Amino acid sequence: MDNLLSIVTFLPAVAAFILAIFLRGDDEAANRNAKWVAMATTSITFIVSLFILVEFDRNDTGFQFVEEGAWIMGLSYKMGVDGISVLFVMLTTFMMPLVIAASWNVETRVKEYMIAFLMLETLMLGVFMALDLVLFYLFFEAGLIPMFLIIGIWGGANRIYASFKFFLYTFLGSVLMLVAMVGMYADAGTTDIEQLLTHNFDFATFELLGIQVVGGLQTLLFLAFFASFAVKMPMWPVHTWLPDAHVQAPTAGSVVLAAILLKLGGYGFIRFSLPMFPVGAEVLTPLVLWMSAIAVVYTSLVALVQEDMKKLIAYSSVAHMGFVTMGIFAANQQGVDGAIFQMISHGFISGALFLCVGVIYDRMHTRDIDAYGGLANRMPAYAMIFMLFTMANVGLPGTSGFVGEFLTLMAVFQVNTWVALVATSGVIFSAAYALWLYRRVVMGDLIKESLKSITDMTRRERAIFAPLVVMTILLGVYPSLILDITGPSVAALVSNYDTALAAAEAATQLAAN
Repeated sequence: MDNLLSIVTFLPAVAAFILAIFLRGDDEAANRNAKWVAMATTSITFIVSLFILVEFDRNDTGFQFVEEGAWIMGLSYKMGVDGISVLFVMLTTFMMPLVIAASWNVETRVKEYMIAFLMLETLMLGVFMALDLVLFYLFFEAGLIPMFLIIGIWGGANRIYASFKFFLYTFLGSVLMLVAMVGMYADAGTTDIEQLLTHNFDFATFELLGIQVVGGLQTLLFLAFFASFAVKMPMWPVHTWLPDAHVQAPTAGSVVLAAILLKLGGYGFIRFSLPMFPVGAEVLTPLVLWMSAIAVVYTSLVALVQEDMKKLIAYSSVAHMGFVTMGIFAANQQGVDGAIFQMISHGFISGALFLCVGVIYDRMHTRDIDAYGGLANRMPAYAMIFMLFTMANVGLPGTSGFVGEFLTLMAVFQVNTWVALVATSGVIFSAAYALWLYRRVVMGDLIKESLKSITDMTRRERAIFAPLVVMTILLGVYPSLILDITGPSVAALVSNYDTALAAAEAATQLAAN
C-alpha cells in the first residue's frame, strides 16, 4: 500500500478536522457522536498500522516504507520505520483506542477533548516515523500543545500550574536541541536523518588539569540533545514536572503520558545520541549510568511515602525509565534490546495502573490511599486485575516487566558492576512501594462506610483491561515477539557504535603520535 505511513499518521488529524468543522452543538447526541468518531478513527488507525507490522521485513536493518517528497518552503518530507521505531508506532496505535474508551464518561467539552487526543496521536506517530530533522522537531514540539490543553482544561484543581510546568520544562529543554540541529545542518549540509547517521561529526581530544578530555562538536551536540531527551524521559533530577502533570491530568491523559509520551525521550537517545554522537556518548556514559541508578533508588524511596496513588505511580515511572537509560547507555545488544522492551512493557503496565486508579476514582472521586481499604470484598475482579499489574510493575517473572529489567541489569553489569548493584536494590524498593499500595487499597476488612456500596468493574472497563492483560502476560512468556523485531536493527546500531569508537580511538592515537 502506497503512503501507508502517512495514512496511519494523519488519519487521526483528518478525523479531528472533521469533528472541528462539521460537528455542531454541545448536547448529548453531539457528545456521543464525537466519542464514536474518535473511537472509530483510533481503531481504524490501529488496524491499518497492522499492515506495517505484517509487511515489515525483520531481517532488514535499514528504514522501510520510506516516503519522501518536497514540503513547505523546500523542506524535506521524509518518513520511514525500522526495527526500533515500528514497535513504538504499534504501541501508540494500540493504546489510543483504549484511551478513548477510558474517556467515555467525559462530559465537559467532549468534542474538543476528542480533537486534542486525535491530534496528539498524529503528532506522537510523526515523531517515531520522521526521517528529517525539521520534521522530527516539529512533531516532537507540537505534541506539547494537545497535552498542555488536556491537563490545563480537563485536569484537577491545580491543573494550570501543572500544565505550565509541564510545558516550560519540556519546551525549554528542547530549545538546545533546536540549536544543535542548526549546527548539524551547518556541519553535514543536510537534515536527512538517514544521511546524518553515516556522517562523522568532529571531535577533539585535549588535556584539562592533567586529564585527557574528549570534546568538540560531537560532545556539544550530545549535551544539547541530552538536555531535551532527559527532560522528556524524565531523568533525575529534571523529573519534577512529571508527578504534578500525572496528578492533575485526567485518567486518559495520564495513560498517554506514561504509556507513550515518556518514550519519546528514550527513542531519541536510541535514534540520535548513540549512533550520531558516539564519542560524546562514550565520554558521558558514566555520568548517565549513575544518574539512572540514583533515579531508580531515589524515586522508589520517594514513592514509598506518597499518599496519592497517581503520584506514587508517577514516581514509579521515573524509576522504570532509569532502567531504560541504563540499558541504552550500556550500549550493548542486551542493553538496547532491554531498554526498548522495557519501554514497550512499561507502556502497557503503567497505562493499566493509571486506568486502575481511574476505575476507583470515577466511583469515589479521591486518589487518597487512606480513603480505601478492603476493596477485594466488593470488587474481586478489580482486585485481581490490580494485582496482576502490580506484580508486573514489580518485575515478576512471567510478566513483561521482568524481561526488560533483567536484560538491562545484565547489560549494565557488563559495563559497571557498582551501577548494576545500586540499580538492583531499586527492584527491592519497587516491590515495597507497589505491594504497600496494594495492601492498603485492596486488602483487609471493608470498614469504611463510603466503600460498602462501591461496585465492581463494568463490562466496558473489563474490555479496556483485557488487551493489556493479554500483552503483559504474552510478552512475559514469549519476549521474542519484541526481540526478534528489534534484534537486527539493534545489532547494526551497536556494531556501528563500536566501529565509530574504535575509529575515533585510532585517530586520537595517530594524532598523539
